[in-house]
Amino acid sequence: MSSEPISLSKALASFDTLWSPRIVTRVNDYDVRVAKVEGEHVWHVHDDTDEFFLVLDGELHISLREPSGERTVLLPRGSVFTVPRGTAHRPYAPSAASILLFEPTGTPTVGDRHDEIPDHVDSTTGHALGM
Repeated sequence: MSSEPISLSKALASFDTLWSPRIVTRVNDYDVRVAKVEGEHVWHVHDDTDEFFLVLDGELHISLREPSGERTVLLPRGSVFTVPRGTAHRPYAPSAASILLFEPTGTPTVGDRHDEIPDHVDSTTGHALGM
């Protein structure tokens, strides 16, 4: 990891692929990832970890399947939300958005269990930042 400050705007400008996060740094055993998103991700579950979202630009919706039923949370720019481990969820961005994710290194973007993965979603544990 870099020993110099990392500009998130430069990191985001270094790639165009949607739903394909880049690892900007690591904190202990966690990745800090940035991603460009638009449209729907895939319903998925992380069995052993929570998933933290910070909306850097645009707007993100996260649909959740909870014991009380299905609901959707709306995250405008500057909002944070944590999806609890074991909760089925599907992120969706109605238009172009940028997000920051904080999760254990090696966590797959499609979780441990998921619906069929569409072509526009990258099943990855994060890509190195190529700035």
